[in-house]
Amino acid sequence: MHGDLQTCGVADVLIDGGMIEAIEPPGTITNQNAEIVDAADRLLVPGLVNGHTHSHGALGKGLVGDRVPLEVFLSGASAVSGHRGVADKKLSATLSAVELVRKGCTAAFDLFVEFPFPTREGMDAVAEAYDAVGIRAVVAPMMADRTLYQALPGLTESFPTAVQEEVRRLAATPFEQSIAACRDILDNWSHDRKRLRPALGPTIPLHCSDGFLTACRDLARDFDVRLQTHLAETRTQAVLGRQRYGHSLTAHLDQLGFLGPATSAAHAIWLEDDDIARLAATGTRVVHNPMSNLRIGSGVAPARRLLSAGVRLGIGTDASNTSDGQNMFEALRLAAYLSRVCSPDTSEWLSAEEVFRATTETSAGILGFERLGRLEPGFAADIVFLDLAHINYVPLRNPLLQVVFAENGAAVESVMVAGRFVLRHGRMLTIDEPRLRRQAQEAVERLDRANEPARRQAEAMADLVGRFCLSQARLPFQKAGNGL
Repeated sequence: MHGDLQTCGVADVLIDGGMIEAIEPPGTITNQNAEIVDAADRLLVPGLVNGHTHSHGALGKGLVGDRVPLEVFLSGASAVSGHRGVADKKLSATLSAVELVRKGCTAAFDLFVEFPFPTREGMDAVAEAYDAVGIRAVVAPMMADRTLYQALPGLTESFPTAVQEEVRRLAATPFEQSIAACRDILDNWSHDRKRLRPALGPTIPLHCSDGFLTACRDLARDFDVRLQTHLAETRTQAVLGRQRYGHSLTAHLDQLGFLGPATSAAHAIWLEDDDIARLAATGTRVVHNPMSNLRIGSGVAPARRLLSAGVRLGIGTDASNTSDGQNMFEALRLAAYLSRVCSPDTSEWLSAEEVFRATTETSAGILGFERLGRLEPGFAADIVFLDLAHINYVPLRNPLLQVVFAENGAAVESVMVAGRFVLRHGRMLTIDEPRLRRQAQEAVERLDRANEPARRQAEAMADLVGRFCLSQARLPFQKAGNGL
């Protein structure tokens, strides 16, 4: 068996009570009662941790068109996730969790959406899906109290008069109702917090009133749970944030007392120097999502500047409908590669070690799991077994570089969570995958029919929303003298 990638070598690993008890040279662990697992010719790595995803996106695979920016995607959200019952929500979360396992991931921070507001039944269904698959998760209802048309200053006014009247009739759920629902969820959380934890996810600052953001802040503190939001994901958000608040989105969240060590910001692309300083000073974590950032053209996060400022950087996949999957190996590789196009100075490139740490122990800290993400005694036995006979490792020279730059999930042979196999020799032990496939196909055929009117409406709005957002994205998003 192979231990830590930095000190890779043959070793025996003793696991007890779901934790790693010892890692010793072969033959030196003598526990007569232990079950022996033969891991010959396997490279063991800590389970990857997904710092930001949306499991509702799993049933939305293939729905996002070829060239669709974020705001256009959001204008059609009801066509992607509408008409879902509790069983559909559980099914989508199960699909996402199975893909995470098959791609070497053992824990995820999931911002899950329900329309028109979160429910205890829906959150329980998502948590039950992760529990059934056998992996860890932090599950947060993703919420807003403004529609897209209320959130983006000037968007509604840019439409023809008839369209303006139509979108002004739309309304999001009042935040008091969502907060009451979340309090009910947190009051009645019955799942094992060692594996499954609740959190709160006010979705995008512009989409949330100040009252809603501060209510989420206070509720999270009352129940000691994590907060996650999408921060400055697009240039349009950054420009319109300054128009609405007179300063950056980050500065606004800081003024509201929303930032802090229990808060993580997904994406964090369009940041000013002052923003990065605020994130570092408050201990706010950032989750880099390179796949969706590229897929929907949002931009490239300033990962090196964040790390250099002392910000803890995790990595996520985002949703399967905007990232086309849950492949954390792809996400960490892209995080490394994208840093190389941001500067010719090689010292500013993210190293293989940095992105691997971001995808394991740092992302685990974002979820609030502090004894996760390392193969060391005292850490959870969440372990991925990579097949060294796979072509990715032939020949084997540098395990760390080959895992970070060459692995694509194809060599994942087995996955263990808390000392229990959930994937063994390429076969899921917890879920009937053929049945899951049938259920998914039946569900999407039904849901696509039900959501067809919403899809046609979204297509009619796409050009109007896209034109407005493009006009805003062409404007400067920073105050004068603040360089990216």
